[in-house]
Amino acid sequence: MTKCNELYHQVPVGEARPFWKGTLDTCISGCAPTSPNSACDPGTTATTISPTSMKDELIAAQAVCTRAKAAVIEMFSHARMGRALELESITSLVDDISSSIARHPDAFISLARLKSIDDYTYMHSVAVCALMIALGTQLKLPPALIRRAGLAGLLHDIGKMVIPNAILNKPGRLSSDELQVVRRHPLEGEKTLQGTAQVCELVVDVCLHHHERVDGTGYPHGLAGEQISVFSRMAAVCDVYDAVTSDRSYNQGWDPAVAIQQMSTWQGHFDDEVFRAFLKAVGIYPVGSIVQMKSGTIGVVIEQHTYSLLTPKVKLFFLPVLNIYITPKVIDLSDPAQTDRIIARVPPQRYGFKNTEHLWLDDNEPN
Repeated sequence: MTKCNELYHQVPVGEARPFWKGTLDTCISGCAPTSPNSACDPGTTATTISPTSMKDELIAAQAVCTRAKAAVIEMFSHARMGRALELESITSLVDDISSSIARHPDAFISLARLKSIDDYTYMHSVAVCALMIALGTQLKLPPALIRRAGLAGLLHDIGKMVIPNAILNKPGRLSSDELQVVRRHPLEGEKTLQGTAQVCELVVDVCLHHHERVDGTGYPHGLAGEQISVFSRMAAVCDVYDAVTSDRSYNQGWDPAVAIQQMSTWQGHFDDEVFRAFLKAVGIYPVGSIVQMKSGTIGVVIEQHTYSLLTPKVKLFFLPVLNIYITPKVIDLSDPAQTDRIIARVPPQRYGFKNTEHLWLDDNEPN
């Protein structure tokens, strides 16, 4: 059994984590808004949201993604020019993203991962927002804290707006001097957010400390263990996952399942409790993962089951032994009558697969 599969089985689905006992009251009292009308305050009364199919939610999620990108571009532009941040529209986006994840958790997160190299800075913030909401939901946080965690994800990289684009988008490795410039962004973000009266302390903390690591090897302050807030520990996982699964100017993104597998081996990087919950939130085989089946075929994960994350729906499309594409066929591994199963994760580069997202976007549900 792989490391991440072992972690998965250590946390029963739906179990409230002891990790949070005695912590939430501290978080709530320590993350008070800096103004009575803070953007961190709940905007509307919680309502029951009905689940929908992956196919239907992809349509709604795409509209939210488009609006989120435009709003974040505008917000970051204001930050670059030194203008005060206006967060009313941004917080409504957090609510829209939360609603999408509540209707179907895979759709928005999967779409937000599909970003062009040029869009990375903006859509990375949107993706981390969604991941923070999904993780907070998995950890059974109160709705008010989930909302704040989502806003923190949206604003965690605001400090990058003072970093020259030539450095942010440089193709190739950064020099030591350039790396030091990039590593200033948490401190620059803190300055920006402290000048915004509508932002609560939780959001500022995540912006400042999302690059800290539990073993003390992170930056900017080299905090370790309990010195790092639970929300910054959450952000550390969400930030890295989206970064390594995204194409960058200097590197091709990892397959989602490969990313989960690799991150599970990075001892000392992440809080174990948080990472286990993250596995529950995104799954062992996130939508879009390329997998090898016992039957010998290659498939792509098109949908997960919340009750059985190890047995998703898979669309078979390639036969390696003949090196040919086959007529796509969807199988549901949770079906007791289904004898095929996943035996390995497959890096898309192994077979030269490109733009595999069309396999789960174009026809997510079989007709």
